[in-house]
Amino acid sequence: MIPPLLPTYNRVDLSFVRGEGPYLFDEAGTKYLDFGAGIAVCALGHAHPHLISALRSQADKLWHTSNLYRIPGQEKFAQRLIENSFADTVFFTNSGTEAIECAIKMARRYHYANGAPERFRLITFEGAFHGRSLAAIGAGGAAKYLEGFGPKVDGFDQVPFGDPQAVVNAIGPETAGILIESIQGEVGVRVLPQGFLKRLREICDANGLLLILDEVQCGMGRTGHMFAYEEENISPDIVAVAKGIGGGFPLGACLANENAAKGMTPGSHGSTYGGNPLAMAVGNAVFDIVSAPGFLERVRMVSSHFQQHLAMLLSEYPHVVGEVRGRGLMLGLKLNVPAASFIASLREKKMLVVGATENVVRLVPPLIVDESHLREAVDALSATCAGYEAERKAK
Repeated sequence: MIPPLLPTYNRVDLSFVRGEGPYLFDEAGTKYLDFGAGIAVCALGHAHPHLISALRSQADKLWHTSNLYRIPGQEKFAQRLIENSFADTVFFTNSGTEAIECAIKMARRYHYANGAPERFRLITFEGAFHGRSLAAIGAGGAAKYLEGFGPKVDGFDQVPFGDPQAVVNAIGPETAGILIESIQGEVGVRVLPQGFLKRLREICDANGLLLILDEVQCGMGRTGHMFAYEEENISPDIVAVAKGIGGGFPLGACLANENAAKGMTPGSHGSTYGGNPLAMAVGNAVFDIVSAPGFLERVRMVSSHFQQHLAMLLSEYPHVVGEVRGRGLMLGLKLNVPAASFIASLREKKMLVVGATENVVRLVPPLIVDESHLREAVDALSATCAGYEAERKAK
């Protein structure tokens, strides 16, 4: 008999009823250190007072009107995003997948508006993850997500990760642009080679292509910069963001420059709920904190300290930890032991993390963590590593 909830998740038998900062509490009141943050979503931790105040205030006024009418919170948030990015315009969505769908449609529509409707294909990269819609799994190309859903959506040409010549070789008369995660998250926190985004920008400029970045997971302060692409000092054409932008409230956005958005005319795209007053109240509240002076600098400082601790783990337990990856507070441990059992062991020690492919454990804590939380996390990680090391020596 099928359960009441469609069985598409292998859920852990834990139920949380309350959160506070970087901690979650289960039904028995047991406290867990949350370094998964709802898969990099809860950027300001749980029950942040500024977010609660913003949501309560808006909930007493107005929840939804639809995009048939102006929504002042959208206009305010869009302008703030524009002032802090490359963008000239913003479309609000409910999720990262929706933001990616908007980006894909925008790239195709751009060439259509330029009189080249045959240019609809996007170059994507092995190991990519762009969401779970049919177009998004087509862009990602992973067999495990494509299996059983019929023919793959056409329009995506995958090339090896980090290979600029392969990108050039893949360009044809139907190519519309390049879609890439600024940091690949689901595949195991893979950072792009230094200078790779700059090279992609050059390739796009030379061939009339749009550069589309997926910053659903790595954007909105996660790397210690508002957007991860800033470290490469480039200007993309379209960027999809979500997760941290709403701090736990369902929210995403597709940012674009004026040129890339030229084909998106009235009726070309839409969303019933996207950018509703509740979402905009929370999104603006998140942005209040993340854009405050010193916040991102502090994220970079905390990240530096955390990476130093993780490097020590790598040095002390090389048979357990094989590599430390990532930037900012989007970090990963590539393990020499099974990641699933490592995650379970951490959970027994009341620490929560997120898995990824390539046998990687993701560490994506709330951006508000401090040194005491890092010490707590490192203690749990070290104890887990020590357990595996003791088992190895006992054999």
